[in-house]
Amino acid sequence: MAKKLNSVLGIDIGSRRIKIAEVRSSGGSPTVTALGMVDTPEGAVDHTGVYNSDAVGDAIKQAIQESGASVPHAVVSIAGQASVLVRTLEVPRMNPSELKEHMQWEINRNIPFAESTVVSDFKPLRDDDPASQHMDVVMAISPQSAIDTLVACMKRAGRTTAAIDVEPMGLARSVKASYDDLFGSQSVCVIDVGHKTTSINIYKDGKLLMPRTVPVGGEMFTQAIVDGMGVSASEAEGLKSQVDLTAMDISASNAAGFGGGGGGGQDFVPYNPFADDSNPFAAPAAAPEPTGAFEPAPANDVSSIYADEPINQPQAEPEPEPPMSAPAPVPVGDSRAMSAVAPVLDEFVAEIRRSIDYFRSRGGEVDRLMICGGGAKMKGMADFLGKSLNMPCDLFDPLRRLNVSAKKADSGFIDAHREEFAIAVGNGLHILFD
Repeated sequence: MAKKLNSVLGIDIGSRRIKIAEVRSSGGSPTVTALGMVDTPEGAVDHTGVYNSDAVGDAIKQAIQESGASVPHAVVSIAGQASVLVRTLEVPRMNPSELKEHMQWEINRNIPFAESTVVSDFKPLRDDDPASQHMDVVMAISPQSAIDTLVACMKRAGRTTAAIDVEPMGLARSVKASYDDLFGSQSVCVIDVGHKTTSINIYKDGKLLMPRTVPVGGEMFTQAIVDGMGVSASEAEGLKSQVDLTAMDISASNAAGFGGGGGGGQDFVPYNPFADDSNPFAAPAAAPEPTGAFEPAPANDVSSIYADEPINQPQAEPEPEPPMSAPAPVPVGDSRAMSAVAPVLDEFVAEIRRSIDYFRSRGGEVDRLMICGGGAKMKGMADFLGKSLNMPCDLFDPLRRLNVSAKKADSGFIDAHREEFAIAVGNGLHILFD
């Protein structure tokens, strides 16, 4: 940020809903003073980015008015395959002038966008081993138009863009603020189930160790019910809310490793989710590591990007092959909705398992799972994932350990939607961590 703020509006622009969280700091202690949520205007946002800044800005303004938020500065996430590339690179240890020259070369060769005008920057990450011959450096690249679109959204909503961030960084802050007392020494995989995509991020001590985004989200569960039962999308949403995953029998597939990647008598080869090879079971190639957040320069000048912590954004990935082992979960009873979503659940768990297996293949370990986002509200989802992946899994509560004094958000609204505010609250926590 251009200057240290003691209050900020965290904004999460999703393809289905826009969430805002006003966070104020007093003596280093955060208080959430407003929470708001509105539907994203149809066709304004998808998995590649924001397309209609006027419609999105008007929706944000509506959420601000309905929530009673009043702070003038906002931190908003940039997301989408067409909007941002963030990577961490391991490079030989070098002095600042050598690093500047080398990273300019890296940036030039990694620009993935058709647009020629980009915003970029780099920054060495926290040095955990000064004796190492290598260093980790984060670089961020975004089309100028994507930055301009977000700034235009904020201007339309009547707010100043204090910083532009990325979603895994917001989650990193939220994990640190809400769960450091319980899991500070553990590696935690946070699964954020959005409408069109799911992000799978592994953290330890507030540091992002590995991020990945997969094209499986709540929309696929809904569409599976539409296709399987011949109902409308609105009816399918209602039926999805009635699906109880605690009644899903996964005992038969657990023996082989539910979701693929284990059992079946095949030799396991760690899956590299970042590889270009279309075979999801190919041996891992050299892969980008977690990467970092960035901000526009003071007063909405977006001529540079400032990376803070290791984060990453999803890039276009090859279509995975079907899991090589483990059948889909077996529904108990005659629930047609449960039968319809079973294959999607199998794919969903397979993607999480592949990400964890890849992380383990590089020497890491995962101690537990946490799940957030709109898809986390499917009844029994946390318990289902925990049993399927054989590790503890809990619902992620971004408001845990935070003071909440949101006058226009009653307890019923907060309890119904708290898992969906993880990124918005994490963006608001920018004032305490950056």
